[in-house]
Amino acid sequence: MIISVLSGKGGTGKTLISVNLASALDNAEYLDCDVEEPNGFIFLKPEIVGREAVKIKNPVIDVDKCLACGQCVKACQYNALALVKGKVITFPKICHSCGTCLLVCPAEAIGEQDREIGIIEKGLNGSLTCYQGKLNVGEPIAVPIIKQLKKKINPERNVILDCPPGSSCSVVNSIEGSHYCLLVTEPTPFGFHDLQIAVSLVRQMDIPFGIVLNKSQAGRNIIVDYCQKEKINLLGAIPFSQEIAKIYSEGNLLVTQGHYWKCFFADLAYRIQEVRG
Repeated sequence: MIISVLSGKGGTGKTLISVNLASALDNAEYLDCDVEEPNGFIFLKPEIVGREAVKIKNPVIDVDKCLACGQCVKACQYNALALVKGKVITFPKICHSCGTCLLVCPAEAIGEQDREIGIIEKGLNGSLTCYQGKLNVGEPIAVPIIKQLKKKINPERNVILDCPPGSSCSVVNSIEGSHYCLLVTEPTPFGFHDLQIAVSLVRQMDIPFGIVLNKSQAGRNIIVDYCQKEKINLLGAIPFSQEIAKIYSEGNLLVTQGHYWKCFFADLAYRIQEVRG
């Protein structure tokens, strides 16, 4: 089963849920798809056993063949090419490696070369296999790393995908193919606003989902009312607690802090499997 953990905004507790859920599950695999700022390994503390580079293709112009006709510039939808004073200039960091420029060049003056944009690391923590992607500083496009990272998914295991915040292309590519989405939110106006965007996204992608409320306080709140109104499964709530914040800030897992949290995350996994059927 592939479970994506996402949130409409950053700082809601997405990684808190992801790492503890992965630790509570049997036969589990954890993938940190938040490649711009991965932090799941801080809590899981796996032994790094492998690294691989992530490379993309960028166009290279053969100036001896180039006719300076500008066809490649017109065809590029990302403005990664420009024709300046009879010379084609490339902008590698905004290139999406689609290959259109190669196809339209009448002189076959465009080739490709590899450019490294980040790495993928593999780690082991007991029976838990962990992967994280790291986008190089200054690189603007995370999707190629996420796609390569998801090739590590073992369909025979319970896979937790710790997704980026928001609802951008990175999030869409992360949750695509998931069996279930777990949306983490907080009972604040900002949390509620961005939760609605995330709900709209998973509904459009037709992925079953439920919500975990973090930083919950006693009494009714806007998230509980919203779930009741929209008939959304509220799968669990984590209290607003200084003790939990301290455990998290020290880079520790809740499931190692006592029987209650082991049961909480085991029950959360059971409820997800029950809802999915």
